[in-house]
Amino acid sequence: RFADNTSVAYVHAGGTHGVLVNLAVEGGIDATEIGKNVAMQIAAMSPKYWDKSQVPQADVDKELAVQVALMDNDPKMAAAVKEKIAAGKMAAFYKESCLLQQEFVRSDLYKGDVAGYIADAAKKLGGKVTFVDAVHYVKGEGIEKKADDFAAEVAAQIAGAQK
Repeated sequence: RFADNTSVAYVHAGGTHGVLVNLAVEGGIDATEIGKNVAMQIAAMSPKYWDKSQVPQADVDKELAVQVALMDNDPKMAAAVKEKIAAGKMAAFYKESCLLQQEFVRSDLYKGDVAGYIADAAKKLGGKVTFVDAVHYVKGEGIEKKADDFAAEVAAQIAGAQK
């Protein structure tokens, strides 16, 4: 559990994923359902970042460089046009990589991004909810697998057989 705010836990797909969401809740509302839906989004989409403001500048620069390099092969593109297109592609990058900018997967409940869902659901309950943080666990994550070096093993056997 998180020390502050409201913690909502969710276990997904028979225990393959576990998500703990931390929400700041105002207005005395029960935000359990909101937290569960956000946790499902995290389990299903595995965002790299919670919000686009958290994306390190190095990652932004790298993604922009990739997008501009992809357009460098087209001699008809002017530099200014490339920059505008790259900026549009960055919006798509944020929508894919950042939880609050992702399209909410439960379109039966809300059509729009996750940030919009949280605000809309809280407003309907008569309060305010702010996403603070989350932790996403995946079954087997962190377990080191033994890496066999087959060539070294064969070489050791050959060396042992020659003695």
